[in-house]
Amino acid sequence: MAAAATSTTSSHAQKPSMPVIGYLCPESPELFASRLRAFHQGLREAGFVEGRDVTIDYQWAHGQYARLPALAGELIAHNVDLVVAPGGAPVALAAKAAGVTKTIVFEMGGDPVALGVVDSLSRPGGNITGVSSLSVDVSPKRLELMHELLPAATTLGVVANPTSPTAGSQLQRLRAAAETLGVKLLVLNASKEEEFEEVFAAVGRESANALVFCSDPYFAFRSRRLAELAIKYGVPAITQTRDFPMAGGLMSYGGDFVQSHRRAGIYAGRVLKGEKPADLPVQLVTKVELVINLKTAKLLGRAFSQSVVSGADDVIE
Repeated sequence: MAAAATSTTSSHAQKPSMPVIGYLCPESPELFASRLRAFHQGLREAGFVEGRDVTIDYQWAHGQYARLPALAGELIAHNVDLVVAPGGAPVALAAKAAGVTKTIVFEMGGDPVALGVVDSLSRPGGNITGVSSLSVDVSPKRLELMHELLPAATTLGVVANPTSPTAGSQLQRLRAAAETLGVKLLVLNASKEEEFEEVFAAVGRESANALVFCSDPYFAFRSRRLAELAIKYGVPAITQTRDFPMAGGLMSYGGDFVQSHRRAGIYAGRVLKGEKPADLPVQLVTKVELVINLKTAKLLGRAFSQSVVSGADDVIE
């Protein structure tokens, strides 16, 4: 699988009898490896193994999300049988814009109805369906978790990607949550990796107490860098993905990406078997994970309550 994943395009011309999946990815094979494994697992459960029953044409944006529409167009031009658009709303929207007549299976953390990707969850309509997790919806819960850890905090920093189609709705919910909690929000923007350090530097300069990251695929796939900066600047921070505390960050709260990508693989297999996407309701991955890093908490001079520790899905010691 790894060898296939690093290939830009597959050799489907040599195997005309095999259906071809066009896989539109916002990142690189290395950063997407765990998600891709979950997708392949779902495909296998549906009866398809790459190279045996199906060929996959990969297009990688390598973090340059502005390239997604052009890459989606390339897949359509390759005349693939199905387009899989995993990794967030920008991918789904790019695939939908390019693939008017192609079947599309998406995977994202936001509300596909609100974003205009499908007509409804139960009856998606047209040629598109997929899987959505709760990562975007639970952004306010991240704020609550940080406030619980730092009850004396008066200002919490919130990091948003201004290029994200879900940034506005998340900030609206976060402002409402902050008002309920009685804390001020310091909204910081970052859409490029080179802007990350300034975000962490601003915490001390603006007298904020911690950072809460909005759900965003660009942030999720740069968890290692965010964790490095959180440790460097001594900033308590929470993101959407377990990759962050596993890399040394403090904690994460968000949807289970393994399950959402696995289910996208199952749906891709069902479509290849002849089911119509309009008849396949959008699946919701309702499991939300809390992962905490006790070693990092100790390093920062903080302590999680016993209720948080006992309620966590994974505790890194």
